[in-house]
Amino acid sequence: MKKFTIAIALFLSVLAAQAQTKNVPNQASDNEEQESLAKDYLSQIMGVAMSATSNMKLFHFVYDWIGTPYRFGGSSRKGIDCSAFTKQLYSDVFNLSLRRSSRDMFSMVNPISKDDLKEGDLVFFKIHSRKISHVGIYLGNNRFAHASSRGVAISNLDEAYYKRYFYKGGRILESFKDEFSSSKSSEKFEEEPAD
Repeated sequence: MKKFTIAIALFLSVLAAQAQTKNVPNQASDNEEQESLAKDYLSQIMGVAMSATSNMKLFHFVYDWIGTPYRFGGSSRKGIDCSAFTKQLYSDVFNLSLRRSSRDMFSMVNPISKDDLKEGDLVFFKIHSRKISHVGIYLGNNRFAHASSRGVAISNLDEAYYKRYFYKGGRILESFKDEFSSSKSSEKFEEEPAD
C-alpha cells in the first residue's frame, strides 16, 4: 500500500510538472502578444513604425506625457517646457543627465543631419532666433516628441513650420555618457557606509 501511495504521488507530481512547463511557453507567448499589441497601438498613435529594436520605454514615456500643458520654466505634470521635458525623458529612459537649456544640451551632442537621425536623438530648432531656442526627441519616421506651445505633442519634421526652423539633429557624445556613468558610480561609492 505504501508503494502504491508513493507511485500515485510521484505520478501526480510528474503531471503537475508537465502542466507547469506547458504553461510557461503560453505565458511567454502571451507576453509577446501583449508587447506586440502595445507596439501596434503606440505605432498608430505616434505615426511611427516600431520594430523589434524600438525602445518601448521611450514610447511609453512620451505617451504618458502627451497633452501635458506647456509652461515656460515648468518641469512638472502641471506644466513643462521643451528642455525640461527632454531632460526628464533622458533621465527616465536613458538614465542620462542632460543640461537644463536647449542651447546647453546642444553642447553635449555630436551634430548630425536630419537624414542621419535615429530613435532617441535630439532635434534642435532656431525659432524666431539666431540661437537654439527649442529641442525635441526624435522618434522615427520624421516624427519627434516635444513640449510645444500646445503642450507635449508629437510633430513632424516635414511640417512647414518645423522644416523652416529646424537647425540640426544631435546624438549625445560618448564622453558625456561616460562622465555620467562615472559620476553615478562615485555617488554610489560615497553613499556606502564606512567600515
